[in-house]
Amino acid sequence: MEPFWESESGRTMSQDTEVDLKEVELNELEPEKQPMNAPSGAAMAAVVAGGAEKNGLVKIKVADDEAEAAAAAKFTGLSKEELLKVAGSPGWVRTRWALLVLFWLGWLGMLAGAVVIIVRAPRCRELPAQSWWHKGALYRIGDLQAFQGPEGGDLAGLKEHLDYLSTLKVKGFVLGPIHKNQKDDLAGTNLEQIDPTFGSKEDFDNLLQSAKKKSIQVILDLTPNYRGENSWFLPTEVNTVATKMQDALSFWLQAGVDGFQVRNVEHLTDATLFLAEWQNVTKSFSEDRLLIAGTESSDLQQILSLLGSTKDLLLTSSYLSSPGFSGKRIEFLVTQFLNATDNRWCSWSLSQAGFLTSLVPAHLLRLYQLLLFTLPGTPVFSYGDEIGLEAAALPGQPAKAPFMLWDESSFPNISGPGSSNMTVKSQNEDTGSLLSLFRRLSDQRGKERSLLHGDFHVLSSGPDLFAYIRQWDQNERFLVVLNFGEVGQPARLGASGLPATASLPASVDVLLSTRLDREEGASLELEHLNLEPYEGLLLRYPYVA
Repeated sequence: MEPFWESESGRTMSQDTEVDLKEVELNELEPEKQPMNAPSGAAMAAVVAGGAEKNGLVKIKVADDEAEAAAAAKFTGLSKEELLKVAGSPGWVRTRWALLVLFWLGWLGMLAGAVVIIVRAPRCRELPAQSWWHKGALYRIGDLQAFQGPEGGDLAGLKEHLDYLSTLKVKGFVLGPIHKNQKDDLAGTNLEQIDPTFGSKEDFDNLLQSAKKKSIQVILDLTPNYRGENSWFLPTEVNTVATKMQDALSFWLQAGVDGFQVRNVEHLTDATLFLAEWQNVTKSFSEDRLLIAGTESSDLQQILSLLGSTKDLLLTSSYLSSPGFSGKRIEFLVTQFLNATDNRWCSWSLSQAGFLTSLVPAHLLRLYQLLLFTLPGTPVFSYGDEIGLEAAALPGQPAKAPFMLWDESSFPNISGPGSSNMTVKSQNEDTGSLLSLFRRLSDQRGKERSLLHGDFHVLSSGPDLFAYIRQWDQNERFLVVLNFGEVGQPARLGASGLPATASLPASVDVLLSTRLDREEGASLELEHLNLEPYEGLLLRYPYVA
């Protein structure tokens, strides 16, 4: 028989070992199967209540946490009745009314501010009604063969050069005359029939359609006896000529032309009367049709007489070609003409058909391009003016209508220094060429309101200078300064007598210069502005309210 103490201790150790083994087995269970992690609250309570804390086991109480979570989950906020009760309390009612009043006061304040800004802001000036010939230059092609070169000379060939005209940004070209004309023979002249030398009516229609697709208008020269001595035949035949003219105008308007030109009208008996009648025929068809009259006269009174009171008639003349190339002479001619015509829309050219090089020295060509493009009115050029084409400059060329120099093949028998830079091809590749200047000026003229239809104000300036401002309403302003002198000189611009809107700024930006050594885009102080010999500047500055 075992001793008492031995049996008791053995039983005790056996019980402890069993408990420890159970605890090990319990700890080896998967977490979700352990009593501590079981979802059942009853199982957890049984484990906690089943024994003492042994071998690091900790009693866990979850009942309080579950009660708090349950209480939180049951909170649903205020009921509708409670919200209505709170919203109706005096404090909230006063708050809502205060916010509503503040909202409307703020809205009314912003409305009043907007009204004040609109009332005090300067009114935009009403834009004038403008047709296509107001928006850019016109380009004269009087001789089809001369324009196309020795190998061309018909309407089909002219169609191939429309892309070139597009690069010049001209708004229209004056074509011909191209009608059938028996020299000095009225009976053998048909203003409604194209001379077969130039092509057919179908060729003309194709040219019209192609030009319209490129937004280039076609103006037809209908000078009757263009191959004869007198452009208008004999004075005794004037009534027959006038009848033929009216019939031809209607015929070609129906064909789709955009305008007409007649030249040497100083030799037309009762020219003012007939021009008014032909203008009525043109305008009765459409207000968007143009009539141009040309004269070799440079006499202002004769020019004014030809213009008469005919609306929208453009007149090209030799007015600006009168002797003298000084700045003050040009300033006098321009201001005298604008004052005499009461600032009506006009055209600017140096002749009715000739070339700039026939009337202007080579060193002034750039200056005259800048002048014609920036005066108020429509600039009119002859083919070749954009490259400085000279009449009869090359042997073998006709004196009145030299061949257009497209490339070196236009004068195959000519060689030597300087000949290549006379062509369209060479000047295309030269950013400092006369052609490049023409294109830039034409582009600016067509897109800037101040140059399109802006006011014109002459400034007092130094000797041999001609300076003026072009501005329109609240648009960017342009200042043109031209030095016709052979020496450099300060501008010395004066703005006395000008309206407040035409005041000069302290500094301006250089848009372009006729000289290649002037930095474009540079800012210049007008007080210290100096011009080089024969230099022209197109300067710009912003509108300031």
